Amino acid sequence: MSIAQLNPPSSPHIPVLLTPILDSVKPVSGIWVDGTFGAGGYSRAILDAGADTLYAIDRDPEVFARAEKWAKDYDGRLKLIHGVFARAEKWAKDYDGRLKLIHGTFSDLDTHVKNEGTDLIDGVVLDIGVSSMQLDQAERGFSFMKDGPLDMRMGQSGMSAADIVNSVEEKVLADLIYLYGEERASRRIARNIVKSRENLKFETTFQLVKVIEASLPRPKPGQTHPATRTFQALRIAVNDELGQLVSGLRAAENILREGGMLAVVTFHSLEDRIVKRFIQARSGNNPRGNRYQPEKINDIATFEKIGRKAISATKDEISSNPRARSAKLNYALLDG
Repeated sequence: MSIAQLNPPSSPHIPVLLTPILDSVKPVSGIWVDGTFGAGGYSRAILDAGADTLYAIDRDPEVFARAEKWAKDYDGRLKLIHGVFARAEKWAKDYDGRLKLIHGTFSDLDTHVKNEGTDLIDGVVLDIGVSSMQLDQAERGFSFMKDGPLDMRMGQSGMSAADIVNSVEEKVLADLIYLYGEERASRRIARNIVKSRENLKFETTFQLVKVIEASLPRPKPGQTHPATRTFQALRIAVNDELGQLVSGLRAAENILREGGMLAVVTFHSLEDRIVKRFIQARSGNNPRGNRYQPEKINDIATFEKIGRKAISATKDEISSNPRARSAKLNYALLDG
């Protein structure tokens, strides 16, 4: 089945690198976790490929409301778990079976699944970062291309991006933008943000975009938007994305059965580096020491790394889904 068949043109989100994930575990069976449910693309594909049960986890309550449009295709096989989604509660009680929806973070995926009476699972899929659906919603504040509240909260609770840019001291803000956004002009941007907020608090995305654009040279044709890195940094900070990723990898390790698969799709170097180092360490392949850095004691080898390098999207996939351009897939099997 092609990606286009799994995701008709009306679909707001196309799962990236889906084909190599499914190809690597044929035949698909057993119990799986989709730790980043989103539009349900990975979940639907894994179920259609033969998984007996799939736990779908997401911190954003809106995604389950959107699932209502296609949930009926699974004829009596849908169950809402930890039901806090007002719109979904109206229909969830009519379904019971293979797809189980959990409102929470994938950093606690082992706890969520064990709470439902399952001790070991056969596979975990994680698609890290913001979804195209969230970017398309101006009111969520993720996009520098749409004017809306400066929010960026995936779970719609806690500190927002506006809270950070209006309250964090200049040095901390500059470090945040540099470390999470890899923005070389972070100090200039932070200085201008602090100066601007003395006169008017930041409330919208375009207010922040205007300050960032004034802090950087006009981009040349083909270059990324000036606000790309700063918005990335704020989103990561607001949602503790890197901390969530580290915890999620450990949680997956805790609950995978022998031979179970961990598949992680990342979209920027910070995420990719964390996943690669985790798999490298857990497969007993820490780098050898040298005179500048002592050799690390290898962790117990719990994973078998699949392939020498991360998998990138093909030209055909990128042409049909530009989001795949920066995607990297790393996966490994739990080695009992």
